[in-house]
Amino acid sequence: MSVLLDANTRLLVQGIGTEGTNHMKRSIDYGTNVVAAIHPRRGGEQQEGVPIFTTVDQAVRETGANVSIIFVPAPFAADAMLEAVAADIPLVVCITEGIPVMDMVRVKRTLSGRKSILIGPNCPGVITPSTKTRVGIMPGDVFLPGKVGVVSRSGTLVYEVVAQLTSLGIGQSTCIGVGGDPIIGTRQVEAVRLLNEDPDTDAIVLVGEIGGSAEQEAAAYIREHVKKPVVAFIAGATAPPGRRMGHAGAIISGEDGKAENKKAALRDAGAYVSDSPAEIGITMQRARAERGLR
Repeated sequence: MSVLLDANTRLLVQGIGTEGTNHMKRSIDYGTNVVAAIHPRRGGEQQEGVPIFTTVDQAVRETGANVSIIFVPAPFAADAMLEAVAADIPLVVCITEGIPVMDMVRVKRTLSGRKSILIGPNCPGVITPSTKTRVGIMPGDVFLPGKVGVVSRSGTLVYEVVAQLTSLGIGQSTCIGVGGDPIIGTRQVEAVRLLNEDPDTDAIVLVGEIGGSAEQEAAAYIREHVKKPVVAFIAGATAPPGRRMGHAGAIISGEDGKAENKKAALRDAGAYVSDSPAEIGITMQRARAERGLR
């Protein structure tokens, strides 16, 4: 069984505009069991053969949906997340970009003490190749079932890392795009912990960025708890202090936010640090060989 997704995943799609419908169809084509969709004015209809409901609570009661993916526009995305959490959906993935920080403060506070795990927002989602389960916007054709877990703040670097691993014949267990906003549901350290505790994962790729201290928190956990090989890369090494590079959270505002400090923390924790995104795959190949992993 995967750390987040498995063969029992029953996916609910919140927000079936153009993007939501497109990715719902792609997930179905990949092999994901999509059981319900949400639209406030289309209850009782179907989209791509999937029944549409007006509320998350009704969809969960009638279909047993246990994972939700959110494509709702930014002004309404926090309410969509809160509705999914109120329905006690175990895993909620929010793709939406541009959600106001104060909205995420409200969501984060509500998550405390609840059973729901939130991935995102502003993320590519989660995918488990072994069960053909895709909850996000990742291109399924580059993934290969295997034992390497991937955690990344960057969506596009997930695809790059996976393409490199797949080309080397190294498959993936679960790939998690945690998102690049300042406030997210699941931080890197929490995603690394999930993969560390996953028996189907024997090695981890951690892709970080400048800004914040998330990578240092992950490094502290890796040093104390992770025996599996970890390959790390930090994006944005050439960014000047005070300038945002890409994600809202990718801005150097202190010493912890600098790429060299993040790399140093990860090296001290025993991770294999790649200085180039093009070498992540071969670095993992070397790490696995040194640890006797096939």
